[in-house]
Amino acid sequence: MMSASGRYIISYNGEVYNFIELRGELDRYGHQFRGNSDTEVMLAAVEQWGLNAALDRFVGMFAIALWDRKQRTLSLVRDRLGIKPMYYGWSHGNFIFGSELKAIKRHPDFDAEIDRNALTMFFRHNYVPSPWCIYQGFHKLPPASILTVDSPESNPSPVEYWNFKTVAEEGSQNNFIGSDEDAVDELDRILQQSVKDHMVSDVPIGAFLSGGIDSSTVVGLMQRHSTNAVKTFSIGFAEESHNEAEQAKKVAHHLGTDHTELYVTSQDCMNVIDKLPAMYDEPFADSSQVPTYLVSKLASERVKVSLSGDGGDELFCGYNRYFSADNLWKETHRVPAALQSLVIRASNSALAKEHGIWLDRLGRFMPGRLKTPNMSHKLRRMGHYLSLDNPESMYPELVSFWNEAQGKLVVGGREPNRVLTQPTRWAKLEDFKHRMMFIDTLTYLPDDILTKVDRASMAVSLETRVPLLDHRVVEFAWRLPLASKVRSDESKWILRQVLKRYVPSKLWDRPKTGFGIPIGLWLQGQLREWAEELLSEDRLRREGYLHAEPIRRKWEQHISSGNGLGYDLWGVLMFQAWKEAQDDPSLQRTC
Repeated sequence: MMSASGRYIISYNGEVYNFIELRGELDRYGHQFRGNSDTEVMLAAVEQWGLNAALDRFVGMFAIALWDRKQRTLSLVRDRLGIKPMYYGWSHGNFIFGSELKAIKRHPDFDAEIDRNALTMFFRHNYVPSPWCIYQGFHKLPPASILTVDSPESNPSPVEYWNFKTVAEEGSQNNFIGSDEDAVDELDRILQQSVKDHMVSDVPIGAFLSGGIDSSTVVGLMQRHSTNAVKTFSIGFAEESHNEAEQAKKVAHHLGTDHTELYVTSQDCMNVIDKLPAMYDEPFADSSQVPTYLVSKLASERVKVSLSGDGGDELFCGYNRYFSADNLWKETHRVPAALQSLVIRASNSALAKEHGIWLDRLGRFMPGRLKTPNMSHKLRRMGHYLSLDNPESMYPELVSFWNEAQGKLVVGGREPNRVLTQPTRWAKLEDFKHRMMFIDTLTYLPDDILTKVDRASMAVSLETRVPLLDHRVVEFAWRLPLASKVRSDESKWILRQVLKRYVPSKLWDRPKTGFGIPIGLWLQGQLREWAEELLSEDRLRREGYLHAEPIRRKWEQHISSGNGLGYDLWGVLMFQAWKEAQDDPSLQRTC
């Protein structure tokens, strides 16, 4: 769309939710509007205030390309939290950009050369972290950034227009003043405003409902602001350990939503797997990508927009690992120095293959509660943790899959330094739990959680909105002390108090479960033949990207003992399936 003056041209993916409010303000400056879209309002805002000042006013999710015909500059912009994607890079003198790699790959000068360093980081995290991309010469634009290109010779770097580190540090230094009840009232008010804004739509709208704290809060607030029953969607599994459908049904019944649930089988999930390379463009291996696609597909049959509860864990200390990591650091460093030295020496000994085999056998045959699968691996990790100087050095290890990815898995690959591995770039926050929440918001949230939901939903033409990640909610959450988020070892304390106003706690207060699939079990059963083909030693050696020996060792261990290596292997399988689809496009099915 071109601006009224003809100066600016925009290509834009996303939504700005407060455009009606902005339009009213721009009316007072004399702007004339021809239609009713947020895009036209955004262009007028840029003309009136300039790009940076306009972005300060925007509430929403967006990936924007803005061409300034007067200055001859192209500006690429991504929303504050990284809800919408943006890729860019140079190839043979051409600057190429888009919100999906599949669009970029259509350019005749695009070179699909795999970046082995990015691949190394993929195996560490099961996603390719920003700003890297799986292809050499291309990058993801980081959240809250502007990239301005003004000539074919320019080599610009992204510039932040909103700094999350500053938000976290200033919020923690200027805590909310008031009682617990005041804080709950204020969070309730801000969340109501965010959900109400995110519900503005001229197409049918609904919500994902798992029955957990985050999605139940979003749906409770939606129903408060809706005159009709909100359409809600959930999926269930026969495997009880992965099934949340019953809890979701109870919450839906209490709120009076128009609820749709679908129980899916392992075959339903496996039918999705060959669609994943086309869906994600890059290797991506969060196994909850499969149920996320299925619930998106279910919702897309009745609505065009769906709200989700993503972001609550990072804002309100919801992940179990925040507690386990904090406890692990405290417990390991209470060990007397002499014993620490002994464990470190023993862990070094466990690195020897023959010693590792002996320790694993010993662990399997220990009696009762002393039985310890993978004893050598656990001893090595314990020794490693004891050798670290600070908890920030431990956390990257705890959120890693292939810890030996550096030089031992990817042929010719190495891991670049990045914010996760450089604690000096972390926000200066007093509590380790807050520091973990900070780094997850910068890394895991945009590169895993939001990537998963965006690609899965867009694959079925469903727009997903995340009201908990409205930047106004984020900024208020970081003004709350940790005691408002964690109380008596209970996570999300303040969010629970808000939810109690809409849904009785007996309907949702239960141990946290992941939205995943029993991948380890399926790899031993229904998926075994598919996995065997992708993990063939001959194939791995022939392709030349991965060292076969560590992969085959983990695969054989998993098949023989089911020792919890399924998620590590899922990353290898997703890369192999993705590469197969790149090599033979006929195998890359559309969604």
